[in-house]
Formats: sequence, C-alpha cells, structure tokens
Amino acid sequence: MIRSLDTHEKVELLVGAACAESSRFEPASPATRDFAGEVFLAKARPRNVPLLKVLLSNACQNDCAYCATRASASVRRCSLSPDELARSFDLMRRSGLVEGLFLSSGLCGDAVRTQDRLLDTVEIVRSRYGFQGYVHLKIMPGATADQVERAGLIADRVSVNLEAPNPERLAMIAPDKQFGNLLDLVGRIGRLQSRRVGYATAGPTTQFVAGSAGESDRELLSCAGMLYRRHGLRRAYYSGFRPVAGSPLEEVPPMSLSREHRLYQADALLRQYGFSAEEMAFDDSGGLDGRADPKLAWALRHPEAFPVEVNDADRRTLLRIPGIGPAGARRVIEARRQARLRDLGQLERLGVRAEACAPFVLLAGRRPPMQATLPMRW
Repeated sequence: MIRSLDTHEKVELLVGAACAESSRFEPASPATRDFAGEVFLAKARPRNVPLLKVLLSNACQNDCAYCATRASASVRRCSLSPDELARSFDLMRRSGLVEGLFLSSGLCGDAVRTQDRLLDTVEIVRSRYGFQGYVHLKIMPGATADQVERAGLIADRVSVNLEAPNPERLAMIAPDKQFGNLLDLVGRIGRLQSRRVGYATAGPTTQFVAGSAGESDRELLSCAGMLYRRHGLRRAYYSGFRPVAGSPLEEVPPMSLSREHRLYQADALLRQYGFSAEEMAFDDSGGLDGRADPKLAWALRHPEAFPVEVNDADRRTLLRIPGIGPAGARRVIEARRQARLRDLGQLERLGVRAEACAPFVLLAGRRPPMQATLPMRW
C-alpha cells in the first residue's frame, strides 16, 4: 500500500515537477531547501527574486511528448488544494525563503475547473494572507474569457505556453493542444493588457520547448516577432529541450546551450533594437549563424550600412552598430549635444563596447584606430 503524502511532501514533489519544465530558473541557496526541495530565482532587475515555482497538481490529461508528467508517464501523482498551497506559500514567505509565487498546474479534469483552482489559490494568497508581491500565473488551454480577465487583475504576470512556433510543430509534440486556441488566448491577454489599466502589469509571456520538434531558429523567431508586433507580448522564453527517459522523445538530443544563448540574443534584437526576424543572419537551414552574435552577424552581412557617423546617426541607426545597446545609444545622443565625440575612450565612458563598434563607426569623420579582431567576413 502506498503511503499518502503530507502537505510538505506534496509541495516538494510539485516544486520539482514545476522547475523541471523550464531552464529559466536557477537554484537559490541551500538554506531554502528546508521546506520544499528547492526555491528558484526569477531573472529580474534590479536583482534576482526568489520565487516559489510550483504546480497545483502534476496530474494531467494531456500527453505532451516532452513532458515528465504527461498522462502516460509513470510518476507519482498528487495535488494540493488552493488552501494548502496558499498556506504553504505564506509560511515560506514569512520565513524569508521566498518573495513571490509562480503558479501553474497540470490539466487535471477540464480546463475551466483547473483554472478556477489556480485563481482561487492566488485570491486566497492576496486576500486571506495579505500578500501584495509578485505573482506569475499560468493560463490553461481552454480557459474562458472571464477567467483570463480575472487572472490579469490578481496576478502581476500571466502566461500562455505555445510550446512550438506553429501548428505543424505543435502537433508533433503536443497532439492534445491546438495552436490556434493558444494563440487566441495570447491575443486576448494582449488586448486586455493594452486596454485595461492595472491588468497584468508585468506583461504577458510565452514559452517554447525549443529543439523538441525539429523547428528552426527562423521559425521560433518569426513566431516571437509576430507575438511582439501583434499581441503585445512582453517576453518569449526558449526553454532548451532536455529529453526525459521513457518519453517518446528520449532519443532526441538536447538543445545545446550555445543555441539557446543565440536565440536569446536574437530575441533581444526583436524586443529592444528594432530588428525583425527576417533580418537575422540565418543559414540555409534556418539556423542562426553560430560564429558570431546575431547583431554582429547582421552587420557583417551588410557592409553597405557602415561606417556610421556616431555624431549624426539617429537612435535606430546607432542600435544597429555592434557594441551599442539601448543605454549606450541614449548616452551617446545626450553626450553629443554638448560636444562632438572624437575618440573611442569617450564611447567607452558612455557604456559602449568601443572595441566591438570600432570597425563600424566614424568619429568626427574619421575611422578610429582598431585591431583586426573580427571573427569572419561574409
């Protein structure tokens, strides 16, 4: 006879299940493991924030090929009631172990019931325990319009995981999910976020299980670019696929960390630098070139765009120069109002990576001195 789990053991199991699905978190200090296995750190500014990342239930009716808790997986199942999870979170928060909550669930029964239980948990945390800090809440496939609206009013961030960049790829790894339905949810969240003050103030996000369905970098970034342009998405995350033993994808190789890193670099160009996915330097198979970061790769493929006179270029043009980011571009524009910029030392003091930008700029009409450090030419 299998012994039933107490609340402490359930939380441990459900924290492990939640954190196994994402590469966006890293373990906090060992001291946080006294209560619930591991607390994970959210990547946030100005500092990392310790979050309890947990599932309400690891029972799921979907059989996603990449997932360790898919319906056909042989794992121990358990669920927490909204009261149990809210109370456990409050104990961890009062002990100083966590400062926020990242709440998701397997699809246990129908989507509406599962979403109601998630919403009830957050409302208990807010009303009964008086927590006003950060909450990230997942939206279940099949959630109603009213539930989506309610979620964004009680959570700082809401998310819908697309998992794949298009219907064909999603069907390969998650046959129970409909890409169009997921995209509709993302669109609904985006419209609410743009029209209703106070709705999901940290913005909506999505996640791809990158590398699980043979999709190219071009497919992933094209989908993300569309979501940024049309639906007000705040962030797309590219959770590098790691095979699960016994799953249908156990023979599929894991996605390399270098590919994951390049995807995030390219994604930043979409969100912060004014690039489109079509401008990325893809190879014939749709992959990002691994020999240089995506911005440098674009610059090397477009010699006609350079050199740029730093003293005259507008913000958009400055952001196309390797080594100049949004903050550096702003400082350059402010500094040149006082005097023309004439040497790399001035750029360095403004937060620009002068060595990176030197081959691509003019300073007061002159090319700056530089060493030949470019990795390649096209």
